[in-house]
Amino acid sequence: MEIHQLEVDGSFLISPQIFTDDRGLFLEVFNQPAFHKAIGHPLSVAQVNCSLSRRGTIRGLHATALPGQARYVTCAQGAIVDILVDIRVGSPTYGKHVAVTLSAENRHALYLAEGLAHGFAPLTEHATVVYLCSSTWSPEGQIQIDPLDEELALPWPRGQRLLLSDKDRVAPSLREAAERGMLPTYADCKARYAELDGLGDLGEYAFTG
Repeated sequence: MEIHQLEVDGSFLISPQIFTDDRGLFLEVFNQPAFHKAIGHPLSVAQVNCSLSRRGTIRGLHATALPGQARYVTCAQGAIVDILVDIRVGSPTYGKHVAVTLSAENRHALYLAEGLAHGFAPLTEHATVVYLCSSTWSPEGQIQIDPLDEELALPWPRGQRLLLSDKDRVAPSLREAAERGMLPTYADCKARYAELDGLGDLGEYAFTG
């Protein structure tokens, strides 16, 4: 398993080793020791989500206020473009995005630290996405950003009718969310990451529950 940091601090692309034979294939979707070594702390898995989306759907952009919800995203069927956006006020890459393709063919995963927003859209007729979450969902502290924010100019698939939830359709732009004081600061996020790193140093099972 190879884990590479992406251009935005706190985001990583995971490329597992895939073993194939005449029966099919096998791979490790998640490996705690490898994750801990690359990220600096274990991933506490409190909830596992699964969504099925059809072509034209955009889910996101979503994030949570601190203490937030880190996510480890993979595509079990079909293919998606997953787009992360740095919404941490004061970050050197604030407002920047990174787009990656996750698919049942490449079996890549994307890790997003707390404080980063992301959304995804299918590249195939249907796509099943599974993601591990470091905390359970709570309506308090949910942050939603307009995925069609013109200033962000995100590279969503084109040439199809877009399907968004009612909440995503009326979500504020990144600029509006910042003006309303909805966004986390980079300094607070870095302090949170340092806290998690410290918990991870306490022992193998210090941050697993």
